[in-house]
Amino acid sequence: MNTQTKITQDNLTPTDAYNMLVEGNKRFQANSKADRNLLTQVSETSAGQYPFAVVLSCIDSRVPAELVFDQGIGDIFSARVAGNIINEDVLGSMEYSCKVAGSKLVVVMGHSKCGAVTAACKHVELGNITALLDKIQPAVSAVDEEMSDAKVEKVAAMNVQLSIERIRKESSILAEMEAAGEIKMVGAMYSVADGSVTFYE
Repeated sequence: MNTQTKITQDNLTPTDAYNMLVEGNKRFQANSKADRNLLTQVSETSAGQYPFAVVLSCIDSRVPAELVFDQGIGDIFSARVAGNIINEDVLGSMEYSCKVAGSKLVVVMGHSKCGAVTAACKHVELGNITALLDKIQPAVSAVDEEMSDAKVEKVAAMNVQLSIERIRKESSILAEMEAAGEIKMVGAMYSVADGSVTFYE
């Protein structure tokens, strides 16, 4: 696989970028990684970077975005925070990724069996974790069910949907880019059981 350059990035559409992640996850599930030399990519990206997507995902050790999408050095921006929550710093990172660095796709990816979502469902309060979990509470409130494994999965999916809505509401830069067709925003859910990514639009 070739390293992303300004030319390849400029020639990609948001749909192309989306398809590259879909195909990458298929390779990951099939354990047939693309042939790439990561050290060569380190050298090739030393003078600049042209990632085609920014992926917000959870810090969960089982969900490294570059691996689950079979991407190399310089291919994607990876923002990670427990519960893949949206805050000012994450929004600023996404705006940089798209408006300044030219990425064509914004992905918010939750995952099954998410510890942060489970803790939010249980209303855990502990140090700085409390403020983080508060950002997941709107999704918890939207799923009016008794605590169960099924509720956790529904809340995780709702959290992704509400995060996409927050991006559109709180980032005029990204909302305008999306409206102009310059970028695409999608939600996704990763399965820790089988390595598959399901996209929502």
